[in-house]
Amino acid sequence: MTALLRCSAALAALAGLAAASPPTCPADVPLSCHNQTAVENTCCFLPAGQILQTQFWDTQPDTGPSDSWTIHGLWPDNCDGSFPARCDPSRAYPDIEQILSSGGASASETLGYMRTFWKDGGGHDEALWRHEWGKHGTCVSSLDPRCYGGGGGGGYRPREEAVDFFQTTVGLFRRLPTYRWLADAGIHPSAGVSTYGLDRVQGALAGRHGARVTLGCEGDVLNQVWYHFNVRGSLQAGGFVASQPGGTSGGKCPSRVRYRPKSGNA
Repeated sequence: MTALLRCSAALAALAGLAAASPPTCPADVPLSCHNQTAVENTCCFLPAGQILQTQFWDTQPDTGPSDSWTIHGLWPDNCDGSFPARCDPSRAYPDIEQILSSGGASASETLGYMRTFWKDGGGHDEALWRHEWGKHGTCVSSLDPRCYGGGGGGGYRPREEAVDFFQTTVGLFRRLPTYRWLADAGIHPSAGVSTYGLDRVQGALAGRHGARVTLGCEGDVLNQVWYHFNVRGSLQAGGFVASQPGGTSGGKCPSRVRYRPKSGNA
């Protein structure tokens, strides 16, 4: 039985972010992390059901566009801050670019977006994508090949679940414009010793997301944000609900933080 977690936002309009042939789920499926008893159909219910869309703000070296945060990943969490990892080594696919480039027009479009916004600080983008899929994507129960083709896996096309993972991650990231939300609140990257109150940063993002976020820092320099969701249905075709962070996991920041620009780094 998973723990009951507080949820503070209405159902977000994020259904159908991406799906090739997702499981057909009943309308009354429980919201993940909110069930009172075990749910057997894990194609339509995520036991590791707090989903984190995580983002980077890298400035040493600069990574990605100067006016956008970049994608870190999409992580399943056990609703309490702990998380599964590397759940199926047999599906730790090494050729993510090939999978997406041969996955149809929408998958190719996703790959093009990833080349700009899902960046590795050392320049090894596909290695980061492989890592995120192998460590986190393989642990999402609704991405099990048996969940495709009407629930029995008979209509499963090899590796389509990885396409769904990357398309869902990109689709969710595009709905979480951290840079713009901070700018709208008067929080802009600044060189030198200028700082912002952590509560102000938190308030700006939580107010747009609908629940508290997890902020990460290196020293006093802001460099990560995690958006927490629960899901109704499958990851690839379900509805995402903004959720309070589960447990105590996450980065630590001081009460005042620096938000450095991606160019200059003074």
